[in-house]
Amino acid sequence: MKVDLFIPCFVDQFKPETAFNMIKVLEKAGCKVTYNLEQTCCGLPAFNAGHWEDAREVGEKLLNEVSLDKTMVCGAASCTAMIRNSYDLLFQNSSYHNKYRQLQKKSFELSEFLVDVLKVESLGSVLKGKAVYMDSCHALNHCHIKEQPRKLLKQVEGLELLEMPFPEECCGFGGMFSVNFEPLSIEMAQQKLDNVLSTGAQYLVSTDYSCLLHLDGLIKKQNLNIQILHLADVLASGL
Repeated sequence: MKVDLFIPCFVDQFKPETAFNMIKVLEKAGCKVTYNLEQTCCGLPAFNAGHWEDAREVGEKLLNEVSLDKTMVCGAASCTAMIRNSYDLLFQNSSYHNKYRQLQKKSFELSEFLVDVLKVESLGSVLKGKAVYMDSCHALNHCHIKEQPRKLLKQVEGLELLEMPFPEECCGFGGMFSVNFEPLSIEMAQQKLDNVLSTGAQYLVSTDYSCLLHLDGLIKKQNLNIQILHLADVLASGL
């Protein structure tokens, strides 16, 4: 299958090697991967901040760049949710109506693409240690992604997948929420981190690097022995 790769802003700016790991994973699953170098953003940061005109302009750029003859695989559930759900508010009854509707049907987050579309759960990945998976709010509530990443992680050789207490609670990031309500955001992050630490896991894994970076600030400040990993980084281990 031919797929277009969509790289989230957080991955592009903070951990571009995750994007290369996405390519490695998708190629291992039998896909031919292409990436448009002109790609920038889906518009989510501006949309969440209430700047809908700016979000619409960024979204139009994306819609002009995508190839609708291919499936688009996103490295974050938040980007997937923006395209699937929020583009309804930006482009309905516009000149982009048909194009965004088609894109919505062909956009998938990495884990749901592998499990639900390709029917792949085992890639031959190897990573030794204990890990806990963190549900992002966009993945869980907007894209209904819960079991897909867990199925993939359970097939990683040497990895013991643990569950944290209260897994559906938010980590406190929420885009501009973490800026506008910093004290509350930090308290939520600390509560989430305490739940992670209670499992004794060495790795904290998620589909969304933004959530991982939010917790990583506390991890580094407290010198904790836990490593954040995007799902693609885990799945690319040992390939």
